[in-house]
Amino acid sequence: MPLSFCGNDNASAYSVDDGVLDNGCFVDALNLVPHVFLLFITFPILFIGWGSQSSKVQIHHNTWLHFPGHNMRWILTFTLLFVHVCETAEGIVSDGYMKSRHLHLFLPAFMGFIASTTSVVYYHNIETSNFPKLLLALFIYWVLAFITKTIKLVKYYEHNFGIQHLRFCITAMLVILYGLLMAVEINVIRVRRYVFFANPQKVKPPEDLQDLGVRFLQPFVNLLSKATYWWMNPLIIGAHKRPIDLKKIGKLPIAMRALTNYIRLKDAYEEQRMVADQADKSPSIWRSMYHAFGRPILLSSTFRYLADLLGFAGPLCIYCILMRLGGRNSPESSEQKNVTASGLDVDFLSSHELLENTSVLAVLLFLALILQRTFLQASYYVTIETGINLRGALLAMIYNKILRLSTSNMSMGEMTLGQINNLVAIETNQLMWFLFLCPNLWAMPVQIIMGVILLHYLLGFSALIGACVIVLLAPIQYFIATKLADAQKSTLDYSTDRLKKTNEILKGIKLLKLYAWENIFCSSVEETRVKELTSLKTFALYTSLSIFMNAAIPIAAVLATFVTHAYTSNTELSPAVAFASLALFHILVTPLFLLSTVVRFAVKAIVSVQKLGEFLLSDEIGDDSWRNGETLVSLESCKKHPGAHTKAINRKQPLRYQLDSFEQPSRRQPRPTETEDIAVKVNNGFFSWGSNMATLSDINMRIPTGQLTMIVGQVGCGKSSLLLAMLGEMQAIGGKVHWSKLPECELMHEGNPSFHAPEPSFEAMQSKNRNSVAYAAQKSWLLNATVEENITFGNPFNKQRYKAVIDTCSLQPDIDLLPFGDQTEIGERGINLSGGQRQRICVARALYQNTNIVFLDDPFSALDIHLSDHLMQEGILKFLQDDKRTVVLVTHKLQYLIHADWIIAMKDGTLLREGTLKDIQNNDVELYEHWKTLMNRQDQELEKDTDVADGQTALERKNLRRALYSREAKSQIDDEDEEEEEEEDDEDTMSMMTSRRSKIPWRVCWKYLTSGGFVLLFMMIFSKLLKHSVIVAIDYWLATWTSRAQNTSVSANSSANGMLTDMVPFDLSYYTTGFSILCSSGIVLCLIASLTVEWMGLSAARNLHHNLLNKIILAPIRFFDITPLGQILNRFSADTNIIDQHIPPTLESLTRSTLLCLSAIGVIAFVTPVFLIAMLPLGVAFYFIQKYFRVASKDLQDLDDSTQLPLLCHFSETAEGLTTIRAFRHEARFKQRMLELTDTNNVAYLFLSAANRWLEVRTDYLGAVIVLTAAVASIYTSENGVQSGLVGLGLTYALTVTNYLNWVVRSLADLEVQMGAVKKVNDFLSTESENYEGSIDLSQVPEDWPQQGEIKIQGLSVRYDSILKPVLKHVNAYINPGQKVGICGRTGSGKSSLSLAFFRMVDMFEGKIIIDGIDISKLPLPTLRSRLSIILQDPVLFSGSIRFNLDPERTCTDDRLWEALEIAQLKNMVKSLPGGLDAVVTEGGENFSVGQRQLFCLARAFVRKSSILIMDEATASIDMATENILQKVVMTAFADRTVVTIAHRVSSIMEAEQVLVFCEGILVECDSASSLLSQDDSLFTLLVKTHK
Repeated sequence: MPLSFCGNDNASAYSVDDGVLDNGCFVDALNLVPHVFLLFITFPILFIGWGSQSSKVQIHHNTWLHFPGHNMRWILTFTLLFVHVCETAEGIVSDGYMKSRHLHLFLPAFMGFIASTTSVVYYHNIETSNFPKLLLALFIYWVLAFITKTIKLVKYYEHNFGIQHLRFCITAMLVILYGLLMAVEINVIRVRRYVFFANPQKVKPPEDLQDLGVRFLQPFVNLLSKATYWWMNPLIIGAHKRPIDLKKIGKLPIAMRALTNYIRLKDAYEEQRMVADQADKSPSIWRSMYHAFGRPILLSSTFRYLADLLGFAGPLCIYCILMRLGGRNSPESSEQKNVTASGLDVDFLSSHELLENTSVLAVLLFLALILQRTFLQASYYVTIETGINLRGALLAMIYNKILRLSTSNMSMGEMTLGQINNLVAIETNQLMWFLFLCPNLWAMPVQIIMGVILLHYLLGFSALIGACVIVLLAPIQYFIATKLADAQKSTLDYSTDRLKKTNEILKGIKLLKLYAWENIFCSSVEETRVKELTSLKTFALYTSLSIFMNAAIPIAAVLATFVTHAYTSNTELSPAVAFASLALFHILVTPLFLLSTVVRFAVKAIVSVQKLGEFLLSDEIGDDSWRNGETLVSLESCKKHPGAHTKAINRKQPLRYQLDSFEQPSRRQPRPTETEDIAVKVNNGFFSWGSNMATLSDINMRIPTGQLTMIVGQVGCGKSSLLLAMLGEMQAIGGKVHWSKLPECELMHEGNPSFHAPEPSFEAMQSKNRNSVAYAAQKSWLLNATVEENITFGNPFNKQRYKAVIDTCSLQPDIDLLPFGDQTEIGERGINLSGGQRQRICVARALYQNTNIVFLDDPFSALDIHLSDHLMQEGILKFLQDDKRTVVLVTHKLQYLIHADWIIAMKDGTLLREGTLKDIQNNDVELYEHWKTLMNRQDQELEKDTDVADGQTALERKNLRRALYSREAKSQIDDEDEEEEEEEDDEDTMSMMTSRRSKIPWRVCWKYLTSGGFVLLFMMIFSKLLKHSVIVAIDYWLATWTSRAQNTSVSANSSANGMLTDMVPFDLSYYTTGFSILCSSGIVLCLIASLTVEWMGLSAARNLHHNLLNKIILAPIRFFDITPLGQILNRFSADTNIIDQHIPPTLESLTRSTLLCLSAIGVIAFVTPVFLIAMLPLGVAFYFIQKYFRVASKDLQDLDDSTQLPLLCHFSETAEGLTTIRAFRHEARFKQRMLELTDTNNVAYLFLSAANRWLEVRTDYLGAVIVLTAAVASIYTSENGVQSGLVGLGLTYALTVTNYLNWVVRSLADLEVQMGAVKKVNDFLSTESENYEGSIDLSQVPEDWPQQGEIKIQGLSVRYDSILKPVLKHVNAYINPGQKVGICGRTGSGKSSLSLAFFRMVDMFEGKIIIDGIDISKLPLPTLRSRLSIILQDPVLFSGSIRFNLDPERTCTDDRLWEALEIAQLKNMVKSLPGGLDAVVTEGGENFSVGQRQLFCLARAFVRKSSILIMDEATASIDMATENILQKVVMTAFADRTVVTIAHRVSSIMEAEQVLVFCEGILVECDSASSLLSQDDSLFTLLVKTHK
């Protein structure tokens, strides 16, 4: 057909006799002018702009800015593009009815489409570079386009075309759109004044964008980028090269920060509070949330409604396409449609005629899908962003409340730490999730109603049967969901129990190995695991039922509907009706499946809001502005200047030393006068802890300024309460606490000598010093931070002062032991310190602060005598008193009373006495005498304790060194690995990493699948494939059935017209029976397939845990030295949990969605093989999308997880240290920290959800393209005689692909993360086990071996690992039967290694040990270890009964056990316990003292009745009295046995018959103690002298 602009089938096409504008072709040509004008003007500008832009760095987003009417312009432009598509389609279809090509019908429309696209690209570039003058070109374009389209519309109107003609409607639409765009452009000129005005308005980009740290650009980008998440591309593609870290995701925009949202929610809550107070109700949190966050939820719901309505376009388009294809057989007359009008010799269509064109329908289906998916993702995004904002606001609200909680609430147990942690970790998340899902609550009913109406329209009565099946089965879904939650809860209880047992095993692993008890404890864990697995079975059953219901309900509904329709309806089932209904059923099932989840979350959210409401209304601490004394400085000023902003103060002023020269009497007044010399004064104070019973009553006291006040009294008489009452932590029932302000001169002392600051800082300092009290609580409280941060506590770092404080508190030796010195993390997540070390750090914190008043609550309780004396002398008397600071010290150590300037004695919550020591000596002789007797007793104890005390600190440090030794060894190995890695070529590692990060861990997946057992694996694969084959068969059967039915009815019609064809009779029952059988088997297979996956997962979980436990229990002791306990525990907790509960559903989801997509693509390719050509580019696109997304998603998931923990820890540590934070007045600093942590976590979560949207938009668009290609291909192949039923099948399957493509990628990404857990467990499974087998037969070992206890050590060399140096070198020794041997030497000389060598716990690579004639290296390990006894330095007890701790094998009689307890001097104590031998031992034996625990260990060794006992520094951690008992027992009860004592204190082996002295792994001396002492130059003599 020849081409020409106006067509060459009509001679008058080019004539202008009736007037130029009456020629339709000319008017169309005129419409081309504006489009061409725009392209000519903008292309050069764009090319120049882009050229210069690419040569420079990309314009940074800090110049971005939205011109007025930005969103409006984008929406109008998109509408314009859609109308242009319609205009082009209408032109092409109309042209099809003409005799020759009329280009003017569609070319101007096509050019309009290009021009509109160019306009929006051009606008975007001008906007991002903030250069509005260039918008003038667009303004001219809109004006020209508006004029030319108006002329066209007027001409149509003159020629009597109206609304019934589609082209008239389209032109009218275009006129309106161009008019509106013109108005938008005029508005930009009006606001920005960039032209026609003298002074253009300068506009800066939003504040967020000027801060280059903000990387979350969703609020600032244009509408298209917002809808497609285009701005995420650099981040997601970049993740492939370099992992995403916190720096890459930057900060949150201001509108999304926790503070902004907190203010919004707080204002709304306060409003509700005022309303509630008037009505005497509690304020509604729901209403507050609605007022603060209602608008975005409404917006999201609007998007959701639009998406749901557009979702019905799919089935309707399928219906229309199949109707057209099915109706092709009926004769059609195209001639009637020619409508010719005078002057405009072209065809005009009605909209109905356009929609009868199948190609147009295919394009419409494509556009509807794109729009539907865009709206759906927008709806998800808005709810998620709002949910995150709400969570941030709630966390800030809860935190603010925690800081104001009354202390009595915490101490009286009304508000436990657990409850607060639950509020933070669980309730806020429940509300956030509810918000994510809440638009479903009102969108779903609409979706369901619409679906049922459409089904009824298509199928009539039988549709209601199918709908009823779905609705009746929905409650079962809800029932299953609740059962699932219950099963999960019981599983959690069992796993907690199992973890507790595993933790005990790992902590006492050394003892278990030495006593050969591994299997007993291992089987107890296995027992609990069996219970846990039973509970997991229930969980798996309900999970698979839930999955089954989801898959089976649509099959059942379709079966019921179509069979009913076949037998009740008069009309045959046509492919159009069948497949449109099928697509509708698929749409209906999703909301019903989700409804049960949404209802469950709604119920949980209601409970959460209730808990939150109760918490927000709980008691708060009183307003303590009185702590400011006379002048009330507003609290705001101290919030603005928290501790951090004060000047660092140099306390060590040489001037002061010269002035004072330590003459105490001259410096201190013996008694404070009634003037300014009182720091704190309490008048008639009655204080309580929340109940109206006064804990402290009738308190009248004062604290003198600049002096040392001591508060003494018996335990529980209210000393600590008095401090807290002064700090305002207790409820004052009566009386007043008065804090005085500082005199000016005192302030001058506070400053530096070189202090020339302006006046205002004086005030700041005054208010700060008066408000803040340095307080060291009785229970030490540490932050999760470095040692330095714990001590400086937000104050500026002053090196000199810091060092002085560290020395005062004797912390330097402890800090030297830490791996990174004072930069080591301590606290909950850091290194565990002992009580004494923690307490000294807390005291150091109080000393370091530059406050006038210091409260120390029993700082000596966990310290030994030397440290206490040092702290008292250096810290309190020297450091604090030199600074003239007011010190209040609570203590039990009466020997320090002589140093006190003022003493307050308490008894039973009242004040007994106050005054100086002299006053009390003169006025209350009785009390003074009582103190004296107590002091004498303390002195006697002191003499006894000095040794022990020494030992205590040494032991604390030794324990710390041991804990760290294992870490160091590990980090050393890690460092070596790192160095090796670094040596490799840098680029090489980069590319290696990239490929490694994007690879799926197939090997680990295979390990996991095979650990479930091959039979189950085969069943799973087979049932899955069979199920999907049957589902395809059902739909294929439906296609042939409906096609046959349609053909039969068509041929029936034609035979009625007399055109008899050879007709095959249509057997309805054959098709319905076949359909029923296939559907039923499909439903059964759904159940089998979902069960096999869960069962296989369970089997894998069982085997992996069993193997892991056995591997770890049998691992050599060295493994536990170099592997941190937390890491091993993680395998049993987090990783096992993932393997148990998370991998099976993910695996199920992945296999289901993958097979659905593959079967869909297979079906489409079967119907239209041409489709495979289009699949190639789509497949490549899909591959890259999933590849980039998986890597980025993993990084963002890790960031989200890693930022959550610090946030939760910050909440719990704040709740624990409330009194300290409030005493120091550091609330503002902690709030700031909480806001930062919340924002960091929220930004990670936001990016993660934006990345999910990025993926879904892309896979959805890919799915839409698949639908388009499938539709177009099937339309053109159907002309070649493909059954319309099969076309319907192909299209319905293409629609399902859109839903499942993103699930394939999401499940794959999840599975990849979860497989990390399997990999970690597998790494542990490769651990070498100890060699438990011996080389000699058990029958060769006598039953009572070792009988004599004779030990020969010949040329023994020992090392801990083959890669380490030997710790013992060529040791030769002989120990006679029954001999008492002592082993000594300096730390690290190899004493303990020898004791481990007896049990083959270390690598004996040379020499041998022969016990009673048998070489121990040939014995099986259990035999060797069960025949020897050992008492370890650290006493280990397990939770259970006393009987279980002494004899877990249950081999001994009660008499034997009582005898052992009697020998260990414990019989009377155990008899007094409820239950006697069956009395409870708590975890770690915490309900007994250290000394008692050590004696239990002695009893345990005695129960064994072995002829060899080894004591490894067993007396190091016990007091003298217990040690004497021990020594006595060893001498009497073990008189006939060989006892080897490894001595911590040489004094304990003075009685030994033989002493072995070691030095650096070599045995240097071996003789009796007396003969060694007689040699002056012996190492033993030296050790005794130095008391080592």
